[in-house]
Amino acid sequence: MKQTTLLNKTTLSGLMLAVAVLATGCHKAEDTNSNMGPAQAAGKAVDDAGANAAAATRDAAADTKAAAQDAAANTAAAADRAGDKAAAAADRAGDSMREAGAEVKQESKEAAANVKEGASKATTATGKAVERAGEKIQDAAK
Repeated sequence: MKQTTLLNKTTLSGLMLAVAVLATGCHKAEDTNSNMGPAQAAGKAVDDAGANAAAATRDAAADTKAAAQDAAANTAAAADRAGDKAAAAADRAGDSMREAGAEVKQESKEAAANVKEGASKATTATGKAVERAGEKIQDAAK
């Protein structure tokens, strides 16, 4: 068995480090700021992600606000249409009630005329009956 010396261990460790650096790609990114370290780059990435999330939230809020305003406008328009329809229905109902009132008034006049005519005929008939009764009484008294 071969003895492992400190020199062999150091060489082996150095070699492993070199392989790891080569395998991970020891090169600079295209848009990296040379004055930033890894922690600063990570912080910038977090800040950028937060800014993107905030922008997306603002856009979504603007879309929601626009949708709410559209819904409010649609609701107001629907309420206006419903009010117009209710007013038109009330006008039609008023017209119908006026027509019905006129018909009732006319029929009442006709009924009153019929009652008057009937009362006149009844009065005439009663008068004739009283007259005959009076004649019979006079004939009986003779």
